[in-house]
Amino acid sequence: MKKSILALGIIATSLLTINTSTAQETDPMKLLEEMNPTNENEPVAATFKGTRLINQHTIEVGGKRTLDYRIAHRFGPFNSGSYDFWGLDGGASIRMSLEYSYDGRLQFGLGRTSIEKTYDSYLKYRLLQQNKSNTMPVSVTLFSGVYYTNLQGAATLISGVDKYKNRSSRLSFAQQIMIARKFSEDLSLQITPSMVHYNQVDNIADKNDTYAIGFLGRYKFTKRTAVTFEYMARVNKYTSATTYYDSMGIGLDIETGGHVFQVHLTNSLGITENQFITRTADTWSDGGMRLGFNISRAFTL
Repeated sequence: MKKSILALGIIATSLLTINTSTAQETDPMKLLEEMNPTNENEPVAATFKGTRLINQHTIEVGGKRTLDYRIAHRFGPFNSGSYDFWGLDGGASIRMSLEYSYDGRLQFGLGRTSIEKTYDSYLKYRLLQQNKSNTMPVSVTLFSGVYYTNLQGAATLISGVDKYKNRSSRLSFAQQIMIARKFSEDLSLQITPSMVHYNQVDNIADKNDTYAIGFLGRYKFTKRTAVTFEYMARVNKYTSATTYYDSMGIGLDIETGGHVFQVHLTNSLGITENQFITRTADTWSDGGMRLGFNISRAFTL
């Protein structure tokens, strides 16, 4: 009798073990986790914390149904001396803009800059987005901007003759391909091949088309702060009549609630692409850098 009970116990334990093993092997949730254990195809978010770094655009596009109001300000150069309080008294430029994205991929922007009384608009389109599995190792965003100067020159005011014979002569354009990668939670880098076209140049020997390559970097060192760097290397010069320099800037990003505050040093007075890429008149080597800031406030509509 004892042997029979022992045999039944062994058989029952064996069946229970087999059933448990089989259940584990055919558990649908476990199989689903094995197929996609950590959502590796999920897009990488927040490569940069704003649509702009200092002057240059980043690959970022606003979120779905997001309206972004931005103010960008550049003071005068440090080498203006103590009389102008090292650039804080005058020679400043300011740009105000609205940027809107309905679907989180296509963004439209409108702005107005004090330099040359310039109105601008642009389109940005997020073509590709880096994902966590690295099947898409980079993010790619396309940019196209148009700029209209409403400036009246001194000769126009005196003689009444406008150097811009046609309205189309006041137009300039910029095209960019932005390629970026977020290497870690702290480090992001971007490269931006760029082209600026002027319908009308200042001198007959000037070039209508200027080509350049932008380099951007961001390193996050605390939860809400990061250091930034950008450089725009011109492939060819816009003009030989006036000396212009490559645009460069270093900055600090500070996240404060619903907006990002960016403070920086740059040698560019111009803020839009047609200005800082082709016509940066100051250089870091002679103290031509200037203090500036960007403020961004986003609203969900």
